[in-house]
Amino acid sequence: MKNILFVASECVPFVKTGGLADVVGTLPKKFDRSEYDCRVIIPNYRCIPDEYRNNFKYIHHFYMDMGQRFSSVHVGIMEYELDGIKFYFVDNLFYFGGSSPYADTRFDIEKFIYFSKAVMAILPVINFHPDIIHCHDWQAGLVPVYLHTLYRDNAFFNGTKTIFTIHNLRFQGIWDIKTIRSLSGLPDWVFTPDKLEYHEDANMLKGGLVYADYITTVSDTYAGEIQSAYYGEGLDGLLRARNQSLCGIVNGIDYDAYNPETDGLIAKKYNSRSFKKGKAENKRALQEQLGLPVDNGKFVISIISRLTSQKGLDLVRYALDRILDDNTQLIVLGTGDGQYENLFREYAWRLNNKVSANIYFNEELAHRIYAGSDAVLVPSLFEPCGLTQLIGLRYGSVPIVRETGGLRDTVAPYNEYDGTGIGFSFANYNGDELLNTINYAKHIFFDCPKEWEQMVSRGMKTDYSWVNSARRYEDLYDRISN
Repeated sequence: MKNILFVASECVPFVKTGGLADVVGTLPKKFDRSEYDCRVIIPNYRCIPDEYRNNFKYIHHFYMDMGQRFSSVHVGIMEYELDGIKFYFVDNLFYFGGSSPYADTRFDIEKFIYFSKAVMAILPVINFHPDIIHCHDWQAGLVPVYLHTLYRDNAFFNGTKTIFTIHNLRFQGIWDIKTIRSLSGLPDWVFTPDKLEYHEDANMLKGGLVYADYITTVSDTYAGEIQSAYYGEGLDGLLRARNQSLCGIVNGIDYDAYNPETDGLIAKKYNSRSFKKGKAENKRALQEQLGLPVDNGKFVISIISRLTSQKGLDLVRYALDRILDDNTQLIVLGTGDGQYENLFREYAWRLNNKVSANIYFNEELAHRIYAGSDAVLVPSLFEPCGLTQLIGLRYGSVPIVRETGGLRDTVAPYNEYDGTGIGFSFANYNGDELLNTINYAKHIFFDCPKEWEQMVSRGMKTDYSWVNSARRYEDLYDRISN
């Protein structure tokens, strides 16, 4: 039996701001439990719903130092079991008592230094000796650093190895060296250019990349892209140097949570055989709910996304007037940068028969949009993996994507000559290419309905559940820990 510990800042169903939470909450359930005891540790945020928090079990508490800054900081340990997985929660109201998991950068830096050190201090107390500590994103970046510095002579951690998974390289946990050294208590010799130092500051994610035994990211293509200057966010040299200890393993989605055959949130359940009637009924219900003209003949495109530049929305803005012809409706769900929130609000006000702008996030509406739209649009500048296109495929909503990261790995483009492919894609980050690709998708939808239906069926039958990815992680755990 191998002991695996996931360390992360968020996890479904307790707290979620992005795809990281889906991975941390779903992947541990997919491992062979006769071979792997996988547990998860996250902060005990005050914003975790009471239905869970009220049932957390108190395990223990103690006090630890925070470098030179604080000599005695409270560390509480709470426990909860869900779907056979043990979850631990690091309890400290000062750090985790806010209304959301993240705050301003300076406080987040301190909060996750505390979290990383608390994780190391908690493990001997709960007597869980991990063979692998699997760290996720910059918030857990100091765990491998602590293991190789302050805890390197601690016999409890003999044989413990670390894996660091990059979910999004853009976010790195950067602050000045003096502050991070003071809060972390790490020795001076780790703040050098070959370790944590980064342009005269300290970089927590870089610490994880330097000290982890192995690095993964969330798709094969992204693993290659981040070794180039364009996608490497200033760390491409380090990632090239660690090339032999780096791989991509594409994310999956929870096929129980996203299943049009059993989904109680959608208007009409359907599967890969009955989707034609099912999706038509869901489209009508969605149009009616959102106040759009109810017309099955319209081509309904959805954007379910954080509304940020990373998601390619400047390309959408460039082409939007030409995308919105009389046969097309656009449904947007998400929040983000004010410029894009206001863009879609303005179009919805001006063209309320063509655009529905839902500037918030609602899980129930997301399911209805996946079930009721014909295509889901993901034209990202970069996309480590992306879950939107995977959920779209599951619900028969054909992905239109840019060929980057996980989008390239998961959406085989339609080929009308040999009848293959499950979506549409374009290569260059260019608004005209986006428009041409959407127009080509419309052509197939309106003029080749049989081919469109075959493509929907192929997409729905494609397996992007966690099963395949879990096997790859198991192989990696075995290889590193032996």
